[in-house]
Amino acid sequence: MPSLKMFGLASLAAIMMGTLGAAHADWSLNVNTALTQDDPMYKGLVKFKEGVEQRTDGKLTVNIFTGSQLGNDEDVLEQARAGANVAVLVDGGRLANFTPEMGILGAPYLVQGYPGARKLVTSKLFDSWAEKLRKASGHQVLSFNWWQGERNLLTSKPVTQPSDLQGVRMRTPGAPVWLETIRAMGATPTPMGWTEVYTALQQGVIDGAEAQMSAVYGARLYEVIKHITKTGHINLITGLVGSAQWFDSLPADVQQIVKDESLKAGDFASELTEKSMSDYEDKMRAKGVSIDTIDVTPFKAATQSVYQKLGYEELRKQVDAVLAQ
Repeated sequence: MPSLKMFGLASLAAIMMGTLGAAHADWSLNVNTALTQDDPMYKGLVKFKEGVEQRTDGKLTVNIFTGSQLGNDEDVLEQARAGANVAVLVDGGRLANFTPEMGILGAPYLVQGYPGARKLVTSKLFDSWAEKLRKASGHQVLSFNWWQGERNLLTSKPVTQPSDLQGVRMRTPGAPVWLETIRAMGATPTPMGWTEVYTALQQGVIDGAEAQMSAVYGARLYEVIKHITKTGHINLITGLVGSAQWFDSLPADVQQIVKDESLKAGDFASELTEKSMSDYEDKMRAKGVSIDTIDVTPFKAATQSVYQKLGYEELRKQVDAVLAQ
């Protein structure tokens, strides 16, 4: 079991502030996200907070921390493993270290849009992965229907095919499925925290990145890139994941409220993301960014090797069966 000493003073101070601020409540939950308050996911978290606090008559308070104030996603996951009252919006790739099946959620061209992603993460197949995660690492999935959109390439030069990415140092999260996807697309994957990307692009530490439109706009990356190429290589579906130990300390009725409100808020945030896409694109075009639509067939072909390399071929058949129902 990880020690709380490893989490860092800043993270612990933030947690304590949230806990003390909710001293009148019976329970509190501190939710961490790397995203800004402009992002649909943040607005979904506010919806989650309001729903939980209203339905529990304020007995459970929710505190939201933006800009990774409680630490990066991996740090918060470790806090959750230790039983802290924290949760984080996190992708399946980071959870694959504990439950390999979760990694396929970030695999290239797996599902089409939010309807496909939601169908998968509300299936019995996914429930079996979530239960396996709980037993393996002590993490509790509250819901996994927080769709952040399709991820696209962010570069200083036009991209039309994988060979255009030769030698391009591209930021991506550090999970194996992300690294292998970007490598298969032709670039050199460079893991780093999301809050570091703007400066890294500005200073030439990296040549490009890949992300969904809402995150690109929220981080003002349109100031340091020239092209967004709409590859849609990953549908970013994330989940609100916390501590099973903390979750189990709640009464059964409060547990159900937390899960219900997380699912409702995830739908709210995802639908808001869908509605916001064209607006984000218009705003970034007005800032001088070229948003390029290309034939993604070469990228689909190039990334099929990811499933073989990570041993996901059989698992993908199971996913395809769920999506076909």
